[in-house]
Amino acid sequence: MSGAISVLVIIAVIVLVVVRQCRARRISDDRRWWILPGILIFMALREPGLTDPHHEALSVTFLGAELLVGLVTGAGWGWTARLWHEPDGSLWSKGTRATAFVWAGGLVLRAALYGAATMSDIRQGSGALMAALAVTLLVRSGVLALRAREVRPAYGGAAVGPSPQPAWKDRV
Repeated sequence: MSGAISVLVIIAVIVLVVVRQCRARRISDDRRWWILPGILIFMALREPGLTDPHHEALSVTFLGAELLVGLVTGAGWGWTARLWHEPDGSLWSKGTRATAFVWAGGLVLRAALYGAATMSDIRQGSGALMAALAVTLLVRSGVLALRAREVRPAYGGAAVGPSPQPAWKDRV
């Protein structure tokens, strides 16, 4: 895939994700949450130049750092999203102001990594960014799934957040 198409795919995914996180969205029980990250990982692995063959060890280090930033961003995104039940029992999610700060921090860290790699004369392809974005989406979905188990529905009242006592304390 050409570099321009890869960049367009990355931009389209980021715009889609940011727009979706700014709106309240119903969290469903469907199993399709992994499709977009799966496509991104597939595209990242097919992309030539995932690592720089001239600086293999350092390139892998930067790729690992990029994936770590994706992991932290996804976890932060999942933990800062607001979850609530509607009176009909459906579970909803929406990004908060803290979520926007997590995204901004992730973008700053990614820009710093890209700059450090460029200064080290390491060529990074778009595959690293696609893989990190896939990790971000996968981790965010996992964190939301964990949090969704602890959100108690509001019975006959307004929407509520997480229960004051974690579910694991009920089992002790």
